[in-house]
Parts: sequence; C-alpha cells; structure tokens
Amino acid sequence: MEDQIVRALSSAGGIRVLACSAGILAREICTLQQASATASIALGRGLAGGALMGALLKQNQRVALKFEGNGPLRKLLIEADSDGAMRGCAGNPAAEAEPLDNRWNVPGILGKAGFLTVTKDLGLGGEPYRGMVQLRSSEIGDDLAYYLTDSEQIPSAVGVGAALDAAGMVSVCGGFLVQALPLADEAEIKEVRASISTLPSLSGLLQEGGPNALVARIFGDIPYTLLESHDIFFRCGCSREKVERALLSLGHVELRDMLAQNEGTAVTCEFCRQTYHFEAIDIARLAGHFSNPSAP
Repeated sequence: MEDQIVRALSSAGGIRVLACSAGILAREICTLQQASATASIALGRGLAGGALMGALLKQNQRVALKFEGNGPLRKLLIEADSDGAMRGCAGNPAAEAEPLDNRWNVPGILGKAGFLTVTKDLGLGGEPYRGMVQLRSSEIGDDLAYYLTDSEQIPSAVGVGAALDAAGMVSVCGGFLVQALPLADEAEIKEVRASISTLPSLSGLLQEGGPNALVARIFGDIPYTLLESHDIFFRCGCSREKVERALLSLGHVELRDMLAQNEGTAVTCEFCRQTYHFEAIDIARLAGHFSNPSAP
C-alpha cells in the first residue's frame, strides 16, 4: 500500500476529516535512525501527525513539530512540506521503555514534562509562525489535538497509530485528524464523536482499507466529499552547501580555533544520517569568508 493522505469534507461543509497511511515512510526513517521498538512507535506516530498537519498547508509552505520532554528520548522533530515530503528524527532513538498496561509506553520515553512547538513557514519571506503548548499526556495524538484546539482555536480530534512486524520494523502507520469548522452542525459533531469513540484498531483499519476506509468509518452515515489525495514520502533537504552555512554561523573565532588545532570536522545530518567531511583546507576557506565576504 502506497503512503497517502486523503482530505474530505462533509456535504454540509462543517466537518473536515484527513486520514493518512505512512507505513513505508515510517519504516524508512526508523531504519535510518536505528530506532528502538518504542522509539519506532513514537516516530511513527509523530510522522503520521506531521503528515496530517502538512496536509493543512498551502503550496510552498512547511510545518515542523518538535516534541521535547524530560524522558530519555529527549525530543522528536518532524518536518512536512506542502508537496508531501517529510523527514523526522529523535534525540536519542535508542531510548526504550517497558510496555505499560500492555501498551507502548511512548510517554515513558518522551517524558511527562515538556513542550510541543509547532513552527510554520508560510512562504512569505518573514519570520515563521510559532505556537507552543505544554505536553498534556505525552501521547502524540492527544497533544496535537490539544495544540490545535488551544493554540489555533480549532476544535480537533487526532488519532495516530503504528505497529511493528515480527522483526521489530514498522509494518503499518497512520492516523486521522477531524476538525469542526464554523458551519459544523451539532448533530453531525455528536455522530462523528460517537464514530471516533468506537473505532477499532487504527492499524487494522489501515491494513484493511487504507485512509479511505478510515475516512468512511469516521463519517459513518454523514454524506461527505473526497476533496483530494496525494502521496507522502521521505525527502531530506540537507546538502554540503547548507552545512557550510551552518559552519559559517559558528563565527570566525570558532573556525580559527579549529585551524589552530589543525583539525577538520565531520557533520552528520540528523534526518538522513549522511556525513559531510571538512578537512583543514576547507575550514581555512570558510574562515576566509570573514576577511573576504565575496570569496566563493
């Protein structure tokens, strides 16, 4: 099953439902991150949430979700572009915790105290928009729903899930986002809430029918229109040029200290794990920019 996201709207125009399947994406990223079992579940849920948030963007926009907690995972960083490209990483992907009440203990590795920061680049050339809320439960879906309802003032419900195969690799991943818009009818809201409360396993629904089946199950008897669907996929935006700019941001003194020790450096991208090597001669060239800003 291809990774996809689907957007739908009730015929009356008051309820928006988005659903996604992101198993291939999550498997690829968790493999790159060498994530533990519980960290893979956390990353998978985060990627599903990021895909849903990304589907709310307009063309050439980008959103980043950063879950920071006091647990051993330290952070989850998820980025989504308007065209469906995504990436994600964990602060300590080896973090692990025993299951709690026969459930994956994501709050145990993320930590109960911390923040969710949502950053949106609206493609307008100005400063990105940033919103922040405290983690409520450290369950990815719950905290995203709280952010949307509290910070963006849009009543929302979010459900995300992931499952592993016998080898400990992500086999299925996805979720849904439901929002009540200004035209929402109270009877329809009540019916959708009832549908959500009786949903079976998200993993099972996605395996059986993909995101379309999830949308249909949430709407139930409410008539709706499928607006669009598009693929979601992994794409890292790193490059040697971007790493050079990051090194330049260290400043002249730091670069000269590297040269004084006759040392190069290696920088590894936190998303794709590609390593960029810079020898002493490369550092000298970068340091030269401060005395000759027009140098190539």
